[in-house]
Amino acid sequence: MVDETILLASNSPRRRELLVLGGWTFYVQPADVDETPGADEAPAGYVLRLAESKARAAAGLGDAQLVLAADTTVVDQGAILGKPRHAAEARQMLLRLRGRTHQVLTALAVLYLPSGRLLTDLCATDVPMRAYTDAEIDTYVASGDPLDKAGAYAIQHSGFRPVETLAGCYANVVGLPLCHLASMLFKLGLPVHADLPHTCQAALGYACPVYQQVFDLH
Repeated sequence: MVDETILLASNSPRRRELLVLGGWTFYVQPADVDETPGADEAPAGYVLRLAESKARAAAGLGDAQLVLAADTTVVDQGAILGKPRHAAEARQMLLRLRGRTHQVLTALAVLYLPSGRLLTDLCATDVPMRAYTDAEIDTYVASGDPLDKAGAYAIQHSGFRPVETLAGCYANVVGLPLCHLASMLFKLGLPVHADLPHTCQAALGYACPVYQQVFDLH
């Protein structure tokens, strides 16, 4: 029987809020790893590598049997857009993404310590940005919110609202694709509430068109 307590190797408040929706017991122990992309490293390989590295780095930091790590990045025309280093870079990123569609990738890594079994998954969501104005960018950047966000934005920000329409996983863009995670944990013997997709949609205020393709408990 798998101990149901999860060590979450992330300090992201957004990931904590999403994980609560699943009803799992967890505690937070961030893992510190070098997030520099390798030379010519593909975005998907990059986030998968970081998620696994974070899971393994956090493995000895607590007594939980299960370690969960994730890494989210914004990808525009093959280029990885991480967290902006300063306000000017945040503004440049937002100008670059304005009125166009990019991708958000989140890699998940779940490490079961007693056996060393590692499960990984990758969720990709196309994100069409609206044509927000220069003034809206300036106001948003001045708020400081973009500085700890990949791609310099939060889809859920109530003042900026950078995305008008979405046809993929909203939770992925926030930082933790719950249906992907639920399927992974179920494979390791953790119980999953059958109404998790609806709980997620209600909390995010989003009618998800893709959860039935992902939420597999068989």
